Amino acid sequence: MSASKLRHPKHLRLLLVVVGLWTAPAWVQELCPAVSSAASAEAPALPSLAHMGKRNARVHDPSTIVRCKDQYWLFATGVGVVSWHARDLAQWEKGPAVFPVPPEWRTNIVAGHRGHFWAPDVICLNGCYLLYYSVSAWGKNTSAIAFAANPTLDPADPAYRWSDEGVVIASRAGDNFNAIDPSLLLDDDGRLWMAFGSFWSGIKLVELDPKTGRRLAPDSPFHSLAWHDSIEAACLHRRGSYYYLFVNWGFCSRGVDSTYNIRVGRSRSVTGPYLDRNGVDMLRDGGSLFLGTTGQFIGPGHAGILSAGGAEWLSCHFYDGSQGGAPTLAIMPLRWTADGWPAVAPAPANESGAHE
Repeated sequence: MSASKLRHPKHLRLLLVVVGLWTAPAWVQELCPAVSSAASAEAPALPSLAHMGKRNARVHDPSTIVRCKDQYWLFATGVGVVSWHARDLAQWEKGPAVFPVPPEWRTNIVAGHRGHFWAPDVICLNGCYLLYYSVSAWGKNTSAIAFAANPTLDPADPAYRWSDEGVVIASRAGDNFNAIDPSLLLDDDGRLWMAFGSFWSGIKLVELDPKTGRRLAPDSPFHSLAWHDSIEAACLHRRGSYYYLFVNWGFCSRGVDSTYNIRVGRSRSVTGPYLDRNGVDMLRDGGSLFLGTTGQFIGPGHAGILSAGGAEWLSCHFYDGSQGGAPTLAIMPLRWTADGWPAVAPAPANESGAHE
C-alpha cells in the first residue's frame, strides 16, 4: 500500500484493524460483529527467546556439545575455529581458537583462504577429541573437510595441544557434492560415520576409520542420504533401533531474512533410506519440519544433540530478531513422541541447564 493511500482514513482504520490497534466504534460493532471480534481478540502469545533456549553466546554453526572434565565445550564457524565453554549449559564463555595460526595447506584448497573455517563438529574417540571442520570458497564446492586432534579441551592442562591431521575428503568444481558441514556418529558396533554436504546433490555419508579418524579407504563409497534444492547442515543421531537425520532447508547468514528451518527423517540403517513422518524418502525431497522460525527466534540451524543430566538437549543457532539478526546459541530440552519422533518444547523459565 502506497503512502498516499495510507492518508485516507478508511485505509488507516483497515490497517489498524489488521494490526489490532483500533477498537471499532459501536455502530461498526453492531453491524460487523466479526470485524469487531477480530479487532479485539488477543493474538496468541509467542514463546520468549529465553523459553526458546537462548544463551549468551554469539555462535554460528555450532558443533555437537561435548564434555571435558567439569566443562561443556562447543566449536563454531570463525577465524581459526572458535570455541565456547560452560559449566552448566547456561552461562557460556568464549575459549581459545583451535588454530591461532591456520594450517598452511588450506590455500592449496582455496587460494587466498584467510583462515575462516566453517561448521565444525567434535567427537571424543578413544580418549581423544577429534574436531572436523570445513575449508570452502563461498558459493562454490571448492571445499575440504579436515580434522585436528587434542587429548584434552582444557587449555590449562599441560597436555592441551591441537595437532593438525589434514584433509579427510575434498571436492572441487565438477564434483556433484560439496565437502562441508561434517557430522560424526560413532555407532553401537564401533563403526564411525560422517555425514556431510551442502546443496549440489545433497547430503552424503562416508565411513571413517575409528582408529585413525580418516576415511576408511581412499575409495570407500559415498552413500546418498537426502536432497532438497537448498539443503545442508546434517546431524546424525541414533536412538534405539532408528537413525535420525536432521538437515537444514533454506538459506542462512541473512540475519532476520534467513529462511533456515530444520527437517528430520529416520531409518533402520545408517546408510538409509531416511523417511519422514509421511513416509517420503529424504532423497526425494522428504523431510518433516522439526524446528522453524517462531517470532524473533529466526532461522534455526545446525542441530546437535547432547545427553546430560539425565535428559537430552538440542543445540542450534538462530538469528535473534531482538538483536538485529545476530547469530545466537540456543539449547532446549529434546523430547520424543510416543511413536518415536523428536520434538522440542519451550524450556521453562528456570530451566537453565544440565548439571552432573
